[in-house]
Amino acid sequence: MNVSDVAGEARAGHGQSTERLSQPADSAFDPVGGTGHPDEPESAPTSDRGGKRNKKPRPLWKELPLLIGIALVLALLIKTFLVQAFSIPSDSMQNTLQRGDRVLVDKLTPWFGSEPERGEVVVFHDPSGWLDGEPTPEPNAVQTFLSFIGLMPSSQEKDLIKRTIAVGGDTVSCKKGGPVEVNGKALDEPYIFPGGTACDDMPFGPFKVPDGKIWVMGDHRQDSSDSRYHTSDVNKGFVPVDDVVGRAVVVAWPLNRWATLPVPDTFDQPGMSASAAMAPGALGIAGALPLVIRRRRRLTRGRTAG
Repeated sequence: MNVSDVAGEARAGHGQSTERLSQPADSAFDPVGGTGHPDEPESAPTSDRGGKRNKKPRPLWKELPLLIGIALVLALLIKTFLVQAFSIPSDSMQNTLQRGDRVLVDKLTPWFGSEPERGEVVVFHDPSGWLDGEPTPEPNAVQTFLSFIGLMPSSQEKDLIKRTIAVGGDTVSCKKGGPVEVNGKALDEPYIFPGGTACDDMPFGPFKVPDGKIWVMGDHRQDSSDSRYHTSDVNKGFVPVDDVVGRAVVVAWPLNRWATLPVPDTFDQPGMSASAAMAPGALGIAGALPLVIRRRRRLTRGRTAG
């Protein structure tokens, strides 16, 4: 046997040896439960390119509690910070709102320091016993749950809904037979219940609204125990801004009464703002002040010269 033959046999033997070693290496990488034979089906789950095994989707009965939990958390967050539904329990806001209407109240803007403005319909906590003596219905289990997640108002919460007529710094009044006036501007109130009057049942004022408070009235004036009827309480009929839950923005139910609740145009008339009402006087004083100073200087120089 020549050297070349020995080398060839050695190379052949080396190749066979390599083949025999490669088989266990291949089988070592077989999936769990695999036989290592390419013709036999694999029973283990396949893997993606990242080497992670694909997971089977959970059955619906396992996913459902998680979905319900997420929905409840979202509902509570929305109720607390964004919007809440309230039911209208009386006729004090007719015809704008009817008994049994459901309104959605914006609770977000007060978190950013926004305060009620004239003409807005607002929901507020009972400021000082306005609802004393009113019956409180006992809710059933379903109503309690729905009120907890914000789909129904709580019967235990003593909240009222009225229209903001005047805000801090305003002067508000109403004489029998006349309109409501804010800072000397008469309000045109088409939202008042048909056949009703602005304040004939309870004339009032003039009252100056303290800072941080509002004066509220119902749209059905003859069926509304509003600020006019509580001027002898601790707040003198005014509602603290801190007690305001939010602004009612839309009638959401029943569907045939769906409507938004915008601010009436009468509250946008020029000169209604308390600061605007003071502006002419302030401008007059500012204009006269230089003349007064100049005159005093002349008189002083004349006396000095004499």
